[in-house]
Amino acid sequence: MAVLNRGGVDLYYEVHGQGPALLLTHGYSATSQMWRSQIDALSKHHTLILWDMRGHGLSDSPRDDAAYSESLTTGDMAALLQHLNFESAIIGGLSLGGYMSLAFYADYPKMVDGLLIIDTGPGFKNDAAREAWNRTAIARAEAIDEGGASALEGRSAEQASAEHRDITGLVYAARNMLTQYTPRVIQSLPAIDVPTVVLVGADDEPFLAATDYMALKIPGVEKVIIAEAGHASNIDQPLAFNEAILGFLSRHHL
Repeated sequence: MAVLNRGGVDLYYEVHGQGPALLLTHGYSATSQMWRSQIDALSKHHTLILWDMRGHGLSDSPRDDAAYSESLTTGDMAALLQHLNFESAIIGGLSLGGYMSLAFYADYPKMVDGLLIIDTGPGFKNDAAREAWNRTAIARAEAIDEGGASALEGRSAEQASAEHRDITGLVYAARNMLTQYTPRVIQSLPAIDVPTVVLVGADDEPFLAATDYMALKIPGVEKVIIAEAGHASNIDQPLAFNEAILGFLSRHHL
């Protein structure tokens, strides 16, 4: 099992294929296994890097709130690329993984060759909306703390099928990675100057407006709607999803 130790926290990762680096980050309470249907397609011409965020899957779950944050997560991503000897990569992710990809660009723009933002929101300018989001994140943490794995049942496909070595990590991750405290990511969208695609499942209603917003604010962005797909668009319609991503990569010579 491949792991990178960063500050005493072991981070699980996988590497598939050869070529330009493509780093994909899963959603909250999912794992790297959510990308299984993308491995063959995306590793033909790229080095596909999959990983489990801290508190998820096979990565460590420190029992310390200070061990989880947005900046630690983007730092993990940078450290993983450096560990694998890549100066830059195509960066993408779904939901929280997509938000962290936008945050990664804000933190490490020179390390980003392109962005794949999938079924994702860019955060909130409005303080009240951000506070409402945070209340939902904290409630999710409390539900998992009280109900364990049963609290994940009935959720989106990438979450419901995930296996975690220590589910307690999801509690800390919800409190400190899923929550947001500034509008910096949403405010950074107009400054993005790498090829970017925003992709959303047609039935992923909570994220349709957010996708439209990003399509308006990110210069030169491409927008893709996957028919008959929900929040886990890559799982619901893997062939259409893979075709959309491969087409984007090909058009931009990434």
